[in-house]
Amino acid sequence: MRIDAHQHCWKYDPEEYPWMGDDMATLRVDHMPPDLHQHLQRHEIDGALMVQVRQNLDETRWMLDLADQYPYILGVVGWVDLCSPEAGAQLDEFKENPKFRGVRHLIQDEEDSNFLLRDDFCRGVREAADRGLTYDILVYPKQLDAAIQFADRFEDAPLVLDHLAKPYIAKKELEPWATKIKALAERPNVACKISGMVTETNWDEWKKDEFHPYLDVCFEAFGEDRLIYGSDWPMCELAGGYMKMAAVTADYASRVSGEAREKLFGRNAIRWYGLPR
Repeated sequence: MRIDAHQHCWKYDPEEYPWMGDDMATLRVDHMPPDLHQHLQRHEIDGALMVQVRQNLDETRWMLDLADQYPYILGVVGWVDLCSPEAGAQLDEFKENPKFRGVRHLIQDEEDSNFLLRDDFCRGVREAADRGLTYDILVYPKQLDAAIQFADRFEDAPLVLDHLAKPYIAKKELEPWATKIKALAERPNVACKISGMVTETNWDEWKKDEFHPYLDVCFEAFGEDRLIYGSDWPMCELAGGYMKMAAVTADYASRVSGEAREKLFGRNAIRWYGLPR
């Protein structure tokens, strides 16, 4: 089974998505599962994992409804208020649906670089981990130090780093990102999504080989058992679209074994998120 382990859906509302500026006009329309399905079929991908965008419970409910309607949505990484004393109850509501496979918080948007280490937040993550859920880590490079400490606190829980921690590809900056990625990868409970790269460089002008130094680091650090493919659709439409984005990963992965590619494009997602085989 081939899986796209990171995509989003929304019905566009400017009040709900104020961060979509004029330079993101391609995003300012509805993006729904049938739109995604065309890309999945074209690339012979069997299913996808839908990931939260907004930090509210209604979106998580809506995503689970979509997952029930469209069988190729294999799982949902939703949002609950992990800082709330009600986090456990919120998780229990969603855990009744077997497609609820993980949670995420937009750590990248938090002013506190150590937000991941807050006691109230960590209590909520523990509630999620105790229910067998995966936590997606969405951070910028400046938050990687906290992510390393966070991984140590939850060494028994499956964690997935989104988008390579968004390295500064446009600036061609490799350090200190690379050193910190290698340190995070020393924690065996952390996997890395090969996703989101094309939006971290010049959207209109980029070449595949500019991503290679960052992919070199991640492929070596995490190894074939902890790398997971994700499109970050429809965000990738800002920088050339699904086909061009997918070609970056596919071309780079052609240098590894067939078994390693099977893990990258499906088997690791199944294992890390507990998806049905």
